[in-house]
Amino acid sequence: MDDIVKQALAKWPNVPHCYGWLGLDARGNWYMRDDRTQAMGPFRAAKGSMLRHDKLIDFIQRNYEHDDQGQWFFQNGPQRVYVELEASPLVWRVAEDEGGGFTVTAHTGKATEVSGCLLDEDGRLYLVSPFGLGLVHTQDVGIAAEAVERGLWIPEAVQASELPGRFGHVLSPAERHADSATPAPVAQP
Repeated sequence: MDDIVKQALAKWPNVPHCYGWLGLDARGNWYMRDDRTQAMGPFRAAKGSMLRHDKLIDFIQRNYEHDDQGQWFFQNGPQRVYVELEASPLVWRVAEDEGGGFTVTAHTGKATEVSGCLLDEDGRLYLVSPFGLGLVHTQDVGIAAEAVERGLWIPEAVQASELPGRFGHVLSPAERHADSATPAPVAQP
């Protein structure tokens, strides 16, 4: 977590949480969801505006974590902005390295090791790591298929609907907290 975020938390410890305003799609893109977008339906139905500002995206990704209930959030200064997930909390980029092995990096830039491989009913490939569950980016499925063909990753058949319960993540914190107020994001101090 950034030092400026830690300082803001210490200065303003009781800022209300924010729900429904930020989404992460199955390709690792971040979306801002204003009131109008939220009124059109859940994240899968109405994504909002894709963020394109590199420094803002980097800031979000450096301060992206999860709470004890499996809800993923972006710590925006003193405010916790919960993230609506299209498929999983992480999106993996896969590359073949010079030694014939494979590297796996989260959409946030963190490299990891693979401890499991899952294939859902729609043919989507997920990888399990110490950071959690993530969907393989669509552009990297062919590379990941090489690891599967070499026997490095052995996919287990799963139902996508069972993954949140099995891996302890929440796809829609906004739905979980539907009775909570949804304040607009607080500007960075």
